[in-house]
Amino acid sequence: MFESFLNLPLAGLVKGFLDSNAVGILIVIIQLVLSVVAGAIFFGKLKELNAVKRGNQRFMREFQNGRDVLEYYLGRKAQRQSVSLELMYVKTCERMVKLIDPLTRGRAIKGADAREAVALTGKEIALLRGNCEHVAEDEEIRLDKGMTLLAFIVTTAPMLGLLGTVWGVLDAFDLMGGKGTVLLSEIAPAISSALVTTVVGLIVAIPSSGGYNWLSGKIREITSDMDGFLDELLGRIAREYQGRDD
Repeated sequence: MFESFLNLPLAGLVKGFLDSNAVGILIVIIQLVLSVVAGAIFFGKLKELNAVKRGNQRFMREFQNGRDVLEYYLGRKAQRQSVSLELMYVKTCERMVKLIDPLTRGRAIKGADAREAVALTGKEIALLRGNCEHVAEDEEIRLDKGMTLLAFIVTTAPMLGLLGTVWGVLDAFDLMGGKGTVLLSEIAPAISSALVTTVVGLIVAIPSSGGYNWLSGKIREITSDMDGFLDELLGRIAREYQGRDD
């Protein structure tokens, strides 16, 4: 039964690992740890991005049903955590309310009819745009959290594999030099063991690279939605509330 196991495709990899020198074994262990970290980052980030996407879709449905820009902000549940589009909207509305003249602010908060009297200058709307863009940039940084480490793993795993292979080959040639003449059957196991780290490095890097590209695509979709919403939000604010000269 053990002999049949040795004929399996992965058996050579396992045997090579067991025959590796201390450096090769250490490198493979590091690569396996990196693979676990990469998997944790991928599934954690995928769950986060899917939640953000669903939250954005829910928010847009509710926001677009409002009669004016401030209606959703004034009626939302304050204890609910905001993400991406909703956070951009809430922070912009908070700033906008502070810009409203104190004499009309109270009435504007209480009723939609009173908000028709609110008027903002072009400079104030430009200030709101800058505020919204700043929030969007912070959200993009938050969405990218963990991606740098995943990219590091994609790059480092095969490089560590190459290092282990070169180290193993050096040991093999040192063995050849010590014996003078060495048969292929004697040197082949050492070369095979040296190649294990490169194989493991590629096994770690290839799916990690695919996961990184997939997550990057999802992040680009969300940031594109954020850019589009920023223009829509500021466009609606200008259309509904710009009414005073600078």
